[in-house]
Amino acid sequence: MAELMVGLGERSYPIIIEKGYLAKVGQDLKMRQVGNRYCIIADDRVADLYGRTLLQGLTDAGVKAELITFPQGEANKTLATVAALASKLARLGFDRKDAIIALGGGVSGDIAGFVASSYMRGIPFVQIPTTLLAQVDSSVGGKTGVDLPEGKNLVGAFYQPKVVYIDIDVLQTLPAEELLGGLAEVIKYGVIRDRDFFEFLRKNRVAILQLDSDCISKMICTCCEIKAQVVSEDEREGDVRRILNYGHTIGHAVEGASDYSIIHGLAVSIGMVAAAKLAVLNNLLTEGAAQQIVQILEDYNMPVTVPVGLDRERIKQYLLADKKTISGVVFFVLPTAIGKVIVTDDVGSEQIDKVLNSTATASS
Repeated sequence: MAELMVGLGERSYPIIIEKGYLAKVGQDLKMRQVGNRYCIIADDRVADLYGRTLLQGLTDAGVKAELITFPQGEANKTLATVAALASKLARLGFDRKDAIIALGGGVSGDIAGFVASSYMRGIPFVQIPTTLLAQVDSSVGGKTGVDLPEGKNLVGAFYQPKVVYIDIDVLQTLPAEELLGGLAEVIKYGVIRDRDFFEFLRKNRVAILQLDSDCISKMICTCCEIKAQVVSEDEREGDVRRILNYGHTIGHAVEGASDYSIIHGLAVSIGMVAAAKLAVLNNLLTEGAAQQIVQILEDYNMPVTVPVGLDRERIKQYLLADKKTISGVVFFVLPTAIGKVIVTDDVGSEQIDKVLNSTATASS
C-alpha cells in the first residue's frame, strides 16, 4: 500500500493507493469517522459495477450508508443534476454531520464534490475514483463543479476531500477509450514537471497498456505525488497550479465544440500537441522536443490533431468562454522543454488559427 499526503495545513488529507482496496474502505472510514453516515453518489453505470459492492462493504464494517445515482455522461454534469441530488439528500435527512462519497470518474467526482461543497453550506466528502483520469488528476486537488451551455466547469468551488482511496483493480473494467483518456493526463505530468517520468512512460508503453500492476502502481503514485506537490504549493490556482492546465485550454474548447463527443482526456491530447506547436511558433520549444510529445501520444494511439469536421470558429468561441480566460485574454501553458512549462498570454490569433488547422507534424 502507498499513502501520500496533500499538504494543506488543517485541510491536509491522505491518498491511499492499493490493489483491492474498495473492500477495505468501510473499515478505514469507520476508523477515520469522517461522517456519522455516508451517501455514495455515483452515475448509474458505476453504481452497477461497484456501488453495491462498496455499500455492502460499508454495511459489513458497521458504517451507515445510502446509494444515490444520476445518469451517466458529461451531458448530465449540470446544475439540474446537483439540485436533484441535493433534494435526494434532504429527503434522506442528511445533515452537517454526515458525509458524501464520490464514486466514479471525473464527472462523478466533480458533481458529488460540488454537492458536498454546497449542501447545508458544506459537508465532508471522500473521493473513490474509478477511472484512470480521475485517479491521477481530478480526484486530487479539490476542484469541483459543473458545466453550463456556455462552457465547461464554469460553476464550481474549491473544496478538498477528507481522503482519496485509489483501487487500481477497478481499472480492469475501464473501456479502452477511457484508459487512453486517462493516459493523456498521465503524459501531461511528464511534460510539465518530470522528464524521467516521461521517459518511463515512453519505455513502458506495452506494460502500461496491458495494465501491469507494478507499472500502473508506480505511474499512479508518481502522478499523485506531482499533483499533491503542485496543489500544496498553490491550492487555488493563483500561479503554480496553472501548469496543470497544460493541454486543457484548447482541449476544453475542442471538447465543448464537439458537444462532448470527444472525451476529456483525448481532447487534452489534441490540446497538448496544439500547445507544443504554439511553443515552437513562439521560439520557446525546439521542433525536436515538440515531435517527442507528438510521438509519445501517437505511440499510445491518441489523437494529435483537431478533427477536420470540427468548426474552428466554434472552438475559438469556447476558448474565450474558458474559465482560464481573463478580460478576453486567453492564457496558455506552453512547454519550454520536456519537464518544464510556462504560463503566457502572449499568443496571437493567427498562431491559434495555424495550430487548429495544422497536421500532426510538429514543425508544420
